[in-house]
Amino acid sequence: MTSDNPQSDTAPSEEPSNKASTHKSPSNDSVSEKPQSDKPLSDKVASNSSEASATKPRIGDSRPAPESQTEKTPSPRAGGDDPLSGSGLETRDDGEPQKRKRRRRSSSTSEAGSDQDDSQQDGQKLDGQRSRSQRQDSQKQGGPKQDGQKKDGQRPRSQKQDGQKQQNSNQKRGKGRQRQRSGGASVSQPVQHVVADAPVELDEKQMKRRRGRSRKGRPVGRYMMVVSKREESTHIAVVEGRQLVEYVVSRPSDDVTQIHGNIYLGKVQNVLPGMEAAFVDVGTPKNAVLYRSDVTAPDAKGDKKGSKKGGGKGGGKARGNSGGPKIEELLKPRQMVLCQVVKNPIAHKGARLTMEVSLPGRFVVLVPNSDTYGISKRLPDSERKRLRQLLDRIRPKGHGLIVRTAAENVTAEEIERDVLGLQQQWNEIDALAKRTQQASLLYREPDMSTRVIREEFNMDYRAVIIDNEPLYEEISDYVSVITPALAERVEFYDAKVEPISVFERYHIHEQLHKALDRKVWLPSGGSLIIEGTEALTVIDVNTGKNVGSSSLEETVFRNNLEAAEEVAHQLRLRDIGGIIVIDFVDMEDRKNREEVIRVFRKALSRDKTRTQAFGISDLGLVEMTRKRIGEGLVESMSGLCPDCEGRGLRINEEMIDKLLR
Repeated sequence: MTSDNPQSDTAPSEEPSNKASTHKSPSNDSVSEKPQSDKPLSDKVASNSSEASATKPRIGDSRPAPESQTEKTPSPRAGGDDPLSGSGLETRDDGEPQKRKRRRRSSSTSEAGSDQDDSQQDGQKLDGQRSRSQRQDSQKQGGPKQDGQKKDGQRPRSQKQDGQKQQNSNQKRGKGRQRQRSGGASVSQPVQHVVADAPVELDEKQMKRRRGRSRKGRPVGRYMMVVSKREESTHIAVVEGRQLVEYVVSRPSDDVTQIHGNIYLGKVQNVLPGMEAAFVDVGTPKNAVLYRSDVTAPDAKGDKKGSKKGGGKGGGKARGNSGGPKIEELLKPRQMVLCQVVKNPIAHKGARLTMEVSLPGRFVVLVPNSDTYGISKRLPDSERKRLRQLLDRIRPKGHGLIVRTAAENVTAEEIERDVLGLQQQWNEIDALAKRTQQASLLYREPDMSTRVIREEFNMDYRAVIIDNEPLYEEISDYVSVITPALAERVEFYDAKVEPISVFERYHIHEQLHKALDRKVWLPSGGSLIIEGTEALTVIDVNTGKNVGSSSLEETVFRNNLEAAEEVAHQLRLRDIGGIIVIDFVDMEDRKNREEVIRVFRKALSRDKTRTQAFGISDLGLVEMTRKRIGEGLVESMSGLCPDCEGRGLRINEEMIDKLLR
């Protein structure tokens, strides 16, 4: 079965019914607010006033008009237009009580101050004692000046009643918001990835075994990770020996394009039975897509079970779904669903979702409300047997567990603590989902640098070098908790002391330039041409300057062997996913074709991302798939040309216009 779902390439690019607006309302903007039940009463009132003022234009922010204009023009800040005017409180944009208007009023002329006092006295009489006829007489006696005072200092009774009603309603809404924050809050900060405060204590024998090999006091490993942090992005490079094999670009606070692994409470917008999919609003500019194969249906006991025909989480689409309920029977418009992102938005396509949520830890992966049970196949049989007995004892009731490769030779106490931490994390997510009533983010994956350390860092890495001191301290503390034996491998590169940058020091900069080029040279003189299209990526193998020495078949065979190794390296480095077609140079000998595909598959086995390669066809083509999670290296560090819009050529408009003459 292919690792990348072909339906992601055939997914509808836009929703049949567009969302009303891509901008969030003020209520949606409060998703990131923390519960404020512990705040003082004054802070709550100020917070409510700022929320109420966010729904209408601010009044009274402009400078006071000259004295001659204040007598003729009614003031827009009259009486009680602000919902909190009845309580005598006024707020700035930051939500704190302001006294600026009172100072402006006191700085007016003495005549304006006396007019204000008269208007306040008239307002008290209007509310309490004077009748309607008396008010009419007073208006006649007051003349134009008193009329101006009423316009400036007080409002007509009908307007005042309307303002009082609006004030009461706003106060009720404010109390409702306070109740939501203090207990059953519908919006709150998303749950963050948590780590234990202290590592598990290990004896000296275990620590020595986990420290790995060393030579001349320096750790020995196949890989090295180099992290360079800038204001706009964080760059993570993985070097094998001296060769750059992986490169990741992470941008801070990116909840739009890099949302893989995040958990949302989404709102179903529409269901497409013909596509066996539904579009779900998760708060991103484009609606995410949820296929039938990724929808979990409750069984007779009420437990959730996923569709096995679709290959589980992130698998292929189950066409037809014979024997199971259809997607229109499981999902309805405006229904709230708990889902997780399994593929980032790419180009015009939205993110892909699944309802089978999973929480990754250092040693295990927790699958809530599932009976999933598995152990990494990369572990030896003896270790798998030990971990299987351990999981039977610590597996939480009602949840599934998957043991990762990093759990090799790990104590039972460490795995049990990892499971308990993930279970507590899920309880917080589930509680937040139950009290949330709108589409919002429930769980955010940690920063990319922390994620890479959690997923990959082990004894195979001889060092992790970071050129940013705050990030170094954060990663060092994180490694000290999850793998204390490897904490000494995290190093700080002081760019202020060193004469060159860390990427130039380890020859990453020049390799990065080559990784962004469409043409890649082979050691013997051949070359690769890598071109991406809408449907797939094409790689063409050429002999180029390689003329060989013995025969054409031998020259082509040696060139294709080099190309097989380099293609696997470029796919991993550039993070190319989806359907890939490789055009090797034609070979007549069948044994040579089999040897090339064997070497190619062996080179692909070093890639952590799932791949599947088929044999060489009669035309010398190799079809393969590689799981696509997000945009590749070239897309993350480039943009479309404004002249050709990515086509790579410009149309000769003059030649076409001559045909009309």
